[in-house]
Amino acid sequence: MKTLENQTLLYDEDCPLCQTYTTGFIKTGMLDKNGKKPFANLTDEEHSFVDFKRASNEIALVDNKNKTVLYGIDSLLKVIGNSFPWIEKVGNVPPVKYFLKKLYSFISYNRKVIIPNKKANDTVLQCVPSFNYKYRIIYIIFALLLTALTLYNYSKLIPNLPIGNFSRELIIAFGQIVFQSMFLLKLGSRTLLNYTGNLMTVSLAGSILLTPVLLLNQFINIPEIIILAWFAITALLMFIEHFRRIKILELSTALSFTWVIYRVIVLLVILNF
Repeated sequence: MKTLENQTLLYDEDCPLCQTYTTGFIKTGMLDKNGKKPFANLTDEEHSFVDFKRASNEIALVDNKNKTVLYGIDSLLKVIGNSFPWIEKVGNVPPVKYFLKKLYSFISYNRKVIIPNKKANDTVLQCVPSFNYKYRIIYIIFALLLTALTLYNYSKLIPNLPIGNFSRELIIAFGQIVFQSMFLLKLGSRTLLNYTGNLMTVSLAGSILLTPVLLLNQFINIPEIIILAWFAITALLMFIEHFRRIKILELSTALSFTWVIYRVIVLLVILNF
């Protein structure tokens, strides 16, 4: 790989994805050994020319020699394009770049609900993205649709369940949000959307865990007992993850139990009507 020298990425050290790809740039030789630095270690000198707010939303690539900065997709294309010029060329084609910027924003603005972290001491400089209602709502809708689609297909593997459809699963998934929101109305819209984002990430994780069974069942006939057992294990792991996130968000642990109560109510309704 061709090394891009005298360039440093200011990354969010609380974001595992950011840690992974910045480390990958160094290990592959795309950046030199000083090519990454935690955002929290921003120096006073860098404060003078780095856009603090923008760098919280879009990873910043600092040119240590010229004291200039690239942000977000531009910074990533610069690093990758140094070794693969054709990628930078394709990435800068207007329609492609527009898509990449939107995709980057979708992930960046939601990274704290995809992988949350505990609040640090107020004296610590944190790389926290701005709260963006649009991208949060888009993320929730995306997760809703994918969760409903996965559950619909998985339910077809269980003959003893009444025949359902995608609309039913979508209503159930959306109903979970409404049900849980009833216990958070006094905490404000941001808290509600932060919790909902985490709630839907847990649902997405459950969908990912169920997907291997769905794929494998296309090739072999999986016994129903295994299908049910895997679903139960997935539900347990989802409960554990939900409980963990509730503690990180410093919300009432009762929300994990209302989450279960809603699911039990839905199951009883499905089995009896």
